[in-house]
Amino acid sequence: MSQTVCTTCPYCGTGCGVLATPTKDGALAVKGDPKHPANFGRLCSKGSALGETVSPEGRLLTPMIGKKQTSWDTALNIVAEKFKATVAEHGPDSVALYVSGQLLTEDYYVANKFIKGYVGTANIDTNSRLCMASSVAGHKRAFGTDTVPGTYDDLELADLVLLTGSNLAWCHPVLYQRLSAAKAKRPNMKVVVIDPRRTATCDLADLHLGLRAGTDIALFNHLLRASYEQGCVDAEFVAQHVTGFDDTLDAASATDVTVTGLSAQDIDTFTRFWLTTEKTVTVFSQGVNQSDHGTDKVNAIINCHLATGRIGKAGMGPLSVTGQPNAMGGREVGGLANMLAAHLDIENADHRAAVQSFWQSPTVPEKAGLKAVDLFRAIGEGKVKALWVMCTNPAVSMPDAKAVRAAIAGCDFVVVSDMFGDTDTAELADVVLPATGWGEKDGTVTNSDRTISRQRGFLPPTGGSLHDWQAICGVAKRMGFSDGFNFDSPAQIFREHAALSGVAAALGKDFDISGFADLSDTDYDALQPTRWPFPAHKTLSDRMFQDGRFFTPTGRANMLPIAQPVSQTTSTDTPFRLNTGRIRDQWHTQTRTARSPRLNQHYGEPFLEIHPEDALALGLRAADLATLSNAHGQSILRVLITDRVARGEVFAPIHWTAATAPSGRISDVVSPKTDPFSGQPDSKAAEVGIRPFAPKWYGFAVSQSELHPKSDYWAKSRLEAGWQYELAHQEMPNCWETYARLLFDAQDAEISSVLDASRDSARIAFHKNGVLIGALFVSDRPVAVSRSFTGSQLGSESETVLLGRPAVGQPDPGPTVCACFSVGVNSILKAIETQSLVSVEAIGEALSAGTNCGSCKPELAALLHSAQRRVAAE
Repeated sequence: MSQTVCTTCPYCGTGCGVLATPTKDGALAVKGDPKHPANFGRLCSKGSALGETVSPEGRLLTPMIGKKQTSWDTALNIVAEKFKATVAEHGPDSVALYVSGQLLTEDYYVANKFIKGYVGTANIDTNSRLCMASSVAGHKRAFGTDTVPGTYDDLELADLVLLTGSNLAWCHPVLYQRLSAAKAKRPNMKVVVIDPRRTATCDLADLHLGLRAGTDIALFNHLLRASYEQGCVDAEFVAQHVTGFDDTLDAASATDVTVTGLSAQDIDTFTRFWLTTEKTVTVFSQGVNQSDHGTDKVNAIINCHLATGRIGKAGMGPLSVTGQPNAMGGREVGGLANMLAAHLDIENADHRAAVQSFWQSPTVPEKAGLKAVDLFRAIGEGKVKALWVMCTNPAVSMPDAKAVRAAIAGCDFVVVSDMFGDTDTAELADVVLPATGWGEKDGTVTNSDRTISRQRGFLPPTGGSLHDWQAICGVAKRMGFSDGFNFDSPAQIFREHAALSGVAAALGKDFDISGFADLSDTDYDALQPTRWPFPAHKTLSDRMFQDGRFFTPTGRANMLPIAQPVSQTTSTDTPFRLNTGRIRDQWHTQTRTARSPRLNQHYGEPFLEIHPEDALALGLRAADLATLSNAHGQSILRVLITDRVARGEVFAPIHWTAATAPSGRISDVVSPKTDPFSGQPDSKAAEVGIRPFAPKWYGFAVSQSELHPKSDYWAKSRLEAGWQYELAHQEMPNCWETYARLLFDAQDAEISSVLDASRDSARIAFHKNGVLIGALFVSDRPVAVSRSFTGSQLGSESETVLLGRPAVGQPDPGPTVCACFSVGVNSILKAIETQSLVSVEAIGEALSAGTNCGSCKPELAALLHSAQRRVAAE
């Protein structure tokens, strides 16, 4: 057994510690680090499956220029020449970097230094703009800096936890489990979920407030007014440490809470919880941030905490939880277009001078650069002529993605650094550079509660891939900037980053890790998780604002008067409000998670949650396909009918791409409308029309090899022994057997089929040497076969695959509920019945389901309730 390495998970902003152990057979054993303060040994389904995602299969191995392999020297020369010539001809603002919250801090730092200090433009923005920019802006308006006051420990110390715009159970599962465990120990703890959609997180809630989408401000303004009227305002704290209280209260008092659509009883219960519980934490995430008034939502939340003095103390305060592993680290190094390194302000001449002096750089731009939506708009208009994209996939993740793809395709020069050369964005690039990934990269990340952790490399770089900081330094040196980029290691970069934070602290900023400025390489390698601030010459508590002092010019926090926006009326052509988000077992655009077969089993294709009455009115049935459309584009999604969403509102996940479901890319219909303060796009309120997609046939296929369908709709996902595909098309083939042979490229395979011309259905299987290599099922309705059974037959001598389900006496686990242990719904229901299981814990003891990350516990509870209700009815 090889040596175990302590590293950090590359997914959400929880920042879980991971113990990774390469094994002799080339596999990777992964488990949670019991000593890490973020997770204490817990991992979610995605983290648990990390070992299944590190194979070199499909990786980009060498630099590519125009789809042809080349050397690193040639590729870096071309990038440097193109950037240098573009700047010389059109000025520094004609070039840009678009980076990622999945970069390590060291990569991020070098990228920011390169573009702002040496190229001379602030045109560097990040996909963190899409998820956390409103939190940044709200923090800065209230506190003077982008400071997250709370910590994860507060979740366990609080007596009331408000979760607003946060499906914690699916998007931050380990934090959800920490909260769930705390509530189990202290049942008097109250949890309130504020979300228009009933999510898995609601399973833990004492109260779910299913408010009208976009009315969060009205609810928190009501809390502020009630706090004043019921004597809950901390008058001493406000008098000594807060400005703007009176104007803020006036604005709150003018707000009508009934616009939320909540019942008077629920509002009263929620208000009572707030008024009677001092130790209150408000956790907020994308449902708050991803809004055209997201910054105001953030400040409405902070206003309530400031007015009641519930900040800077254990078990209370606002807590923004980030979506990406290093969104915080990116903010710390100035990786946003409107920031400088170390939380310094680009508009401040003293800050610019300090950074330029520290870097000894030729320049620092005087104004903010282009934020993400404006950046790609400028690319489309030809104003930005050279673009370098690192570790992200904007061609599918940006709003109005069709227009973004057109902008990238039309840009004079595009470089993409990625692990894979076939992403939607890489396919549009002139130069693609192979980058290292998790397990190979070496550096640091900062999680949502300001804890800096090491992400350690324990695998050699795949092929000829380089770390992102190495590629940036290579280009910088070729552009004549050698003096600023003679870095030999991530430790050297980290030391410089830490030293610059000391300069920022001297200018009155919050971010200070100057205690690491002299860290040796050995100590860097051994660095333990540390929450900042970590200053060099004084002892400072990591409990921010404990002394009631803030980072504004007055030293006081700012309360801001916030008004609830008037809701926009949808048009008759686009009457539905689209909410987008993540699902439990996938991450971003699936470049990593889709490589794990078990993570694909919960939801294997893009879907649309729609209310039963809306589905009925539109003529949609369960498992039909529906087309969503508006002025920006269209998407085709599988219909999931559920009362988890309100009438007039629909939900769709963000994860599918041209490689996995080209017609299911939901960002094609997301509006590029942004928040005026943060520049963050509103990903929760696109107006869409919905109509049935009526194909001539539906299909389901499994195959040992990848297929290349030419159907109007298809979605693929990886299996243990191959791939599965959902298909639909608006034209019928002349012969199903001929169509199937072409689809599977199986001209020489043995074929067996069952054809039913009366129902336009067919079941076709291909065998080679007696082994199943593929099967196709088609029907005039969505295909009803057991997906788990059919996929499991690949590579076997199956003679029953055309049944589409196990033969009598054979087990069928059914659709996967627990991805950690691959436990299906049928197995769970059978165990409940045969073993008389009466609790989720009992299901865990019997099947292990729910005993790892716990994300499936709400579904287990729902199955248990359904089974118990059925027994009671009998």
